[in-house]
Amino acid sequence: MKIRTLIAMYACLLSIFIAYAYYYQQDISRIRSLQDEISSLHGKPDEKYVMVTFQSGMDYWKRCLKGFEDAAESLNVSVEYRGATQYDVNEQVTVLEQVIARKPAGIAISAINPTTLTKTINKAVEEGIPVVLFDSNASGSKAFSFLGTNNYSAGVTAAHEMAKLLKSEGKVAVITSPHQLNHQERTRGFVETIYQKYPRMQVVAVKNGKGDALASKQAAMEVLNDYPDVRGIFATEANGGVGMAEAVAELNKKYVKLISFDTEKQTLDLVKEGAIAATLAQGTWNMGYWSLQFLFHLHHHLTSPSRSGDALLPAYVDTGITVVTRDNVDHFYAK
Repeated sequence: MKIRTLIAMYACLLSIFIAYAYYYQQDISRIRSLQDEISSLHGKPDEKYVMVTFQSGMDYWKRCLKGFEDAAESLNVSVEYRGATQYDVNEQVTVLEQVIARKPAGIAISAINPTTLTKTINKAVEEGIPVVLFDSNASGSKAFSFLGTNNYSAGVTAAHEMAKLLKSEGKVAVITSPHQLNHQERTRGFVETIYQKYPRMQVVAVKNGKGDALASKQAAMEVLNDYPDVRGIFATEANGGVGMAEAVAELNKKYVKLISFDTEKQTLDLVKEGAIAATLAQGTWNMGYWSLQFLFHLHHHLTSPSRSGDALLPAYVDTGITVVTRDNVDHFYAK
């Protein structure tokens, strides 16, 4: 009887040991799998990704680049910043061609023109270089994703904000960059919302500020001289906001309400002073950070670049918008 009991105890202990060994091995396998997954999210320092912009010295790009660099640090890869120095599509095409020739691991580009860059973007993709667009799209290209503001929605937000400032009545104008898709969408969102929602408001002019403070100042002065009863102006980019603020000050029409775009220091200072009533802040750090994450996953084949299947990167990511006024402007200065 004692022998049978002893055998039963040994059998039980052996079963426990086998079960423990099995689950221990399972845990080890899971840990190794997790380690492999983590190591797959680390590249090499000589693995280089390039961000390409235009008017490359603008403060606006600094937060985009910071996000790009932060992602690079977490992934143990290198990044480079390139761009057209001027608002010149031909210069940006040249810069992009030079970048492609160096065969980087991936390219994130903000397109100055939605159609002119398409051929060169497609060339990069066809040569096996992952490309994503951020901030300004080229929707007809073969780039894998676009990360940026829902620009039509941003224009809608600007229209509602202007209506609030003007108590839903009065003439307004827009200063924009009409050849750039993101500005076209902002303008359309603003104009259509004013027309559809605010019958006592009227958009009397849409002017080309050429992405330049001086040209935008001239455009604003033309608006204010041609339409002396204009009560508000919306600029779809930061230089436009600076230019229209200078025009309003020079003509001593401080009653005209101004809404700008982006959070360069000069724009924020004008908001703080009250010269600009509000500006719209984009999620620029998100644009840079997630652009590099997407490129890394594409380069390492961690997701499918095709338009079918399960492991896809989204074709579009809305990186968000925030209305900045005197009440919250201090939170948007670069730290």
